[in-house]
Amino acid sequence: MIYVLAAIGLATLVVLGWRAFAPDFTPRRGPAPDDDPEFLRGLNVRPDPSDRED
Repeated sequence: MIYVLAAIGLATLVVLGWRAFAPDFTPRRGPAPDDDPEFLRGLNVRPDPSDRED
């Protein structure tokens, strides 16, 4: 019986340690291109053909 309680206690400590010291895997989120107002404003602007660098 003592081994079962020790295994449960050890498993609890491992899970708590993992949650405390594990690297953060949440992705960093910025604005998506379709949410960025600057990007959306730029969609309506047509490039000037005289500005081409050939």
